[in-house]
Amino acid sequence: MATTPEDAKPLPPLHGTALVLLTIAVAFSTFMEVLDMTIVNVAVPHIAGSLGVSSSEGTWTISSYSLASAIMQPLTGWIARRFGEVKTFVVSVGLFVVFSMLCGLATSMPMLVFARLMQGAGSGPMVALSLTLLLASYPKTKQGIALALWAMTVVVAPIFGPILGGWLTDNFSWPWIFYINLPVGVLAGVITWSLLRKRETKTYQSPIDMVGLVLLVAGVGCLQFMLDNGNDHDWFSSPMITTLGLIALLCLTFLVVWELHAKHPVVDLGLFRKRNFTAGVTALSLGMFAFFGINVVFPLWLQTTLGYTATWAGLATAPVGILAFLLSPVIGRNMQRLELRAVVTFAFVMFAVTSYWFSTFDSSASFSSLVLPRFVMGIAIPCFFIPLNQIYLAGLPAEEIASASGLANFFRTLGSSVSTAVTVTLWQHRGILHHANLTENVTTANPAATQVLQGLTHGGMSQMQALGVTDMLVNREALTLAVNDIFLACAVLFVLLIPVIWLAKPPFGSAGGAVGH
Repeated sequence: MATTPEDAKPLPPLHGTALVLLTIAVAFSTFMEVLDMTIVNVAVPHIAGSLGVSSSEGTWTISSYSLASAIMQPLTGWIARRFGEVKTFVVSVGLFVVFSMLCGLATSMPMLVFARLMQGAGSGPMVALSLTLLLASYPKTKQGIALALWAMTVVVAPIFGPILGGWLTDNFSWPWIFYINLPVGVLAGVITWSLLRKRETKTYQSPIDMVGLVLLVAGVGCLQFMLDNGNDHDWFSSPMITTLGLIALLCLTFLVVWELHAKHPVVDLGLFRKRNFTAGVTALSLGMFAFFGINVVFPLWLQTTLGYTATWAGLATAPVGILAFLLSPVIGRNMQRLELRAVVTFAFVMFAVTSYWFSTFDSSASFSSLVLPRFVMGIAIPCFFIPLNQIYLAGLPAEEIASASGLANFFRTLGSSVSTAVTVTLWQHRGILHHANLTENVTTANPAATQVLQGLTHGGMSQMQALGVTDMLVNREALTLAVNDIFLACAVLFVLLIPVIWLAKPPFGSAGGAVGH
């Protein structure tokens, strides 16, 4: 075991300008990493067009990044123990910047997919370690603020991603969505290294658990690939998706069994023996599933059904970040005084109420009426993320924070991926069902249908054209009813999650920080 002399005694926390600079550097690197998960979404058609591939091939730029990032997140704790948290974070930021540049310079689809894959692999440890480094540098009394600032960047970034991505793509060109990472990443890396290089954590030369590593890469890789591409291949009617599902199931089952008995596990599943960690991560992953489902289906519905442009869909989605941004520091500052389980319960109730509110809209809903529930939903975000991070880290020693944060982030990412796959598929299937039900009413026996058709034919349309327009109207209503179903299902899930958080047991004091080891 190698340790540096600085580790001989716990270092005092950072103060003043150094703490402000570190917070900005770490927050921006986190913001950049999470932003890159969604910034590409709106640019896919442009990327596909300029590289001469189809839009469905263009989505590989999203899949490859989330695939590599998902594999690296659970490995964060092991890598950080072996090489040191500060070194791992700075190298991670460096790799992210280098491969961001290569993404922008890509001249073919294989080159872009490879660069995105490596960018995701580099970025994997960044989010978990940013939280770990912040907690280790803040005094115990101010760790709530550290958590709030970190949660704020993780929550706001995916919301700004599509807006920023759309603006850069429309006004400049798609490579700029990658080039903007360069100045931010370089500054974050330089500031973090200059402030923290003397505060490196202990390193342990533990042997590599090759079996666990292979099972993790194969299991998570197949699962993520299956979730990203299942909808395009009609899920399990495709032999490829079925095979990927089986490989993922086998590898992940063996991984759990192996890691629980391994002497030097590559993923510390022993954390799930801790009640607060299990309750917190379960509530976080399933809450993320419902929250992300709404965030995916809502702009899709606006663009495909109501005819919104990418920029306007982004603007309709964005107000959720306003209250989240304003309330995060308030929640963080008062963490020690609050009953955290009650705060999370309030968040779930607000999420459920706003999700139900969304489920009542029809296709004639105005922009302002759609924006209001998005704005109100912002209240719930800091009440959900910040206390949950505190709950699952409660009582863990400093050396386990990186592993716990990495594992929690992996489940949060997985919740988002599963949510995207499930909600989009469900929306399409419910849309087909509602379309079939509504079509049954378009008959000569129905006065309303007859009136619409006659009105169109009197307007100068042929019978076929009139039926075509009627079909478009039916389709619009069917997809709107389908989106209402999704919102209602998410509202129910939020309510069902309330008892889960009450399985956690106080005290939820600070996790291992700079003082009080």
